Amino acid sequence: MADALLAPLGLSQAWADQPVWRILDTRFDPGLRFLSVWQAWRSDPQRPRVLHYVALTPHAPDLQALLALANSEPHLEPLAPDLTSQWFGLMPGFHRLMFEGGQVMLTLCVGETLGLLRDQQFHADSIFLDPGPEGGSCWNIWTTKALARCSRRGTHLANLSPAPERRADLLQCGFVPNADGTIAAAITRLEHFEYQPRWVIQHSRSRLGQAIAEPGTCAVVGAGVAGASVAAALARRGWQVQVLDQADAPAAGASGLPVGLVVPHVSGDDCALSRLSRAGVRLMLHQARTLLQAGLDWDQTGTLERCLEGITTLPHADSAYAQEWSRLVSGESSPQSHQSWADVLQPGTGHQALWHTQAAWLKPAQLIKAWLRQPGVRFQGSSQVAGLRLAAGQWELLDAQGQLLARAQRVVLANAIEARRLVAQLHPQLAPHPGRERQMAALHGMHGQLSWGRHVDTDAKEDKASFAPYPVNGAGSVVAHVPTDLGPAWFVGASYTPDRQPPPSPAQLHAYNLQRLQRIQPQTARVLAARFDSGAVNAWSNTRCVTLDRLPLVGPLDADDHAGVWMCAGMGSRGLSLSVLSAELLAAQWGGEPLPLEATLAASLHALRGG
Repeated sequence: MADALLAPLGLSQAWADQPVWRILDTRFDPGLRFLSVWQAWRSDPQRPRVLHYVALTPHAPDLQALLALANSEPHLEPLAPDLTSQWFGLMPGFHRLMFEGGQVMLTLCVGETLGLLRDQQFHADSIFLDPGPEGGSCWNIWTTKALARCSRRGTHLANLSPAPERRADLLQCGFVPNADGTIAAAITRLEHFEYQPRWVIQHSRSRLGQAIAEPGTCAVVGAGVAGASVAAALARRGWQVQVLDQADAPAAGASGLPVGLVVPHVSGDDCALSRLSRAGVRLMLHQARTLLQAGLDWDQTGTLERCLEGITTLPHADSAYAQEWSRLVSGESSPQSHQSWADVLQPGTGHQALWHTQAAWLKPAQLIKAWLRQPGVRFQGSSQVAGLRLAAGQWELLDAQGQLLARAQRVVLANAIEARRLVAQLHPQLAPHPGRERQMAALHGMHGQLSWGRHVDTDAKEDKASFAPYPVNGAGSVVAHVPTDLGPAWFVGASYTPDRQPPPSPAQLHAYNLQRLQRIQPQTARVLAARFDSGAVNAWSNTRCVTLDRLPLVGPLDADDHAGVWMCAGMGSRGLSLSVLSAELLAAQWGGEPLPLEATLAASLHALRGG
């Protein structure tokens, strides 16, 4: 049956040796088509390098039903394990799941059909039009027009609806019957169409009408989490990427943090940062699970977030998030038993708290090294880029003496605060744009210090009682029992001081970290107070790059992207939550791929926003 469903689209012939293939399915449930296409990709020696499968669904599909479906077909059964670890927290919105080392991507879009279609920003190569068992009451001329906007000339469409009005709507919107699908239609009761409108196609939405960048050469300036994640995302798509950094080794700046937290942000109105962080955490957890050693480089321990008095973090009752929240809070099971984003706890301390099952501690430097080891990525240290020059259609990256460091077709600035200097130097080559000037003027640094120390044998009993077995965060954080070269260690912090102010002394910052620890984990603070008072605490410090609205800058520095110079920076203290998402967004926009999040939400990250 699966082969009969795929035959009308002619995938094996259509996608042969393509760099990317994009499929839009208007109804995911029960998931057989996705699993069948994934398996067909696996077994095809001429498969496209990257396969995107975008599926719409009104409600989150049931994992057990999907697994049962996979296990019922011998050729689909090997796919089941990869689904389980990523199938969580499927609330209204877009959810990107990655398989096969990031070469197969499922974007599951949960919500109302018309809204989901309007929030797409790509052109499908193949479409499954499935209105559902009831004939699809949501399908009408408007949803069909929205579907047409997701099509390019030549897009193949398999119509699974026998309704005459569906066919009439397709014809009106520019889809024409394809004679090649006649035999298949007789067997499967499908109708096969192509998008071949009689009129000239107009694209008013950003990026859709612009040329897609074929994989080529790219230079990334900066080897922190932003730059390394961009390099890895592009390399998975066939780009040859050279990563340059002024330091001898990668992760020399703020990304060299000994340990950081991967945890979603929660807000009462489910703001853009909350939605972005959920999408970003999902992708980061997948990268950690794929590339790092659990228990040594990272661990999905979950995280307890203290919601201190006076801080409102619980969802507003009218928000879509609140519906999912209400479902989770049963009070009948332990926090660790839940498999979604967050659960409300009442620990009896006078504070509300959230337990985040899908959260982890992670060593950023280890992940950065893993990204830079990906095929197609080359790291070049001791290379401070002082200037950019366009010559013969390629960008030349120059040092302070004007010597050539690298040459590439495209450039991504991921070097935090230092990007301002290069952008200023580029101004004569870029069309004026108020958004760029505004964002660069607002970009600034926030200094942070982390306090840390070793767990020692004499503290074993005390540690068990005073240190939680999982990270605790809120106004600051504490992560304990982290493996290091010096033995298990604890980390408290980090401070947050604007670099435009006179810097406090290390001792003052240690005192600040202890003060915040007293608010989120009083018992741990009491145990560590003597060490802080005696100065027997180590410090790690660096400066984060922060934007005006605390969201990253991801996008071209020229409004029409004529220059081919992009930016991916300004992660602030949420680089581990937002870097992979930002990199996937950039790579998707370059290749004309489906975005990993709603187009309206993606706009909140645009590097030229606010202009």
